[in-house]
Amino acid sequence: MILQETQTLPNGVEIPQLALGTWMIDDDKVADAVKAAIDIGYRHIDTAQAYGNERGVGEGVRTSGVPRDQLFVQTKLDAGVKDYEGAKAAIEGSLETLGLDYIDLLVIHSPQPWDQFGGEDRFFEGNLAAWKAMEEALDAGKVRAIGVSNFQKEDLDNLLQNASVKPMIDQVLAHVGNTPFDLIEHARANDMLVEAYSPIGHGKILENSEIKDIAASYDVSVPQLCIRYVLQLGLLALPKTANPDHMKTNADVDFEISDADMETLKGITAKDYGDASVFPVYSGAA
Repeated sequence: MILQETQTLPNGVEIPQLALGTWMIDDDKVADAVKAAIDIGYRHIDTAQAYGNERGVGEGVRTSGVPRDQLFVQTKLDAGVKDYEGAKAAIEGSLETLGLDYIDLLVIHSPQPWDQFGGEDRFFEGNLAAWKAMEEALDAGKVRAIGVSNFQKEDLDNLLQNASVKPMIDQVLAHVGNTPFDLIEHARANDMLVEAYSPIGHGKILENSEIKDIAASYDVSVPQLCIRYVLQLGLLALPKTANPDHMKTNADVDFEISDADMETLKGITAKDYGDASVFPVYSGAA
């Protein structure tokens, strides 16, 4: 069962391989989604300051009936926070909003504020300042592990070369049709884990005939094939859903994609994100 499989972060903290994503799930509905996922067997829950649903996620975790130390909660420092004091305050804010004594994994949501995503300024100094606050939270036991999201090679190198604690994970957009193999390899070469968000993609990717044909050959859905693909690449998978039926099928991926089909899937290009293209990470700005 994939829900029982874990990887190990560089500091020895175990992280469940399949997570529940909560992006765009309203704060007043997300607690029920989190509890449903935990009932199904999920132990890894993802949220972010920018999602506006940390309160509900924390409620779902606290009222799930599963001991806190058996659950892995990750959240993200808002992309606009690029200073030490602001980051310190934001970390305390997440702990208070979640209603939790500690966060299992805290990541910087983006190397750049969203309104400057993909621009020339990489905010190296600001990311180092925010990272210092995260290192201190790690030392204080307020967070168990720290990492980044949407960081490219130069952003990772800034921390690797200048920070006291190396980033432990990079959470990146990765799915069939758009897999950043060079970035993944660079992160791994520096002892990071890599987590794939949007592993199912968005929009017209789900209608890609080549992907649909391969999924049919395994008698699985396109989302199941896509989740299995990132898992077989050795990535953590972070599909988002509020639907308990989808939570179950997303976790029902105990099949093996052949080497030949993996090579075919690696070679597919599918980057039409439909309505999601309005969001910076899907716009191609990076």
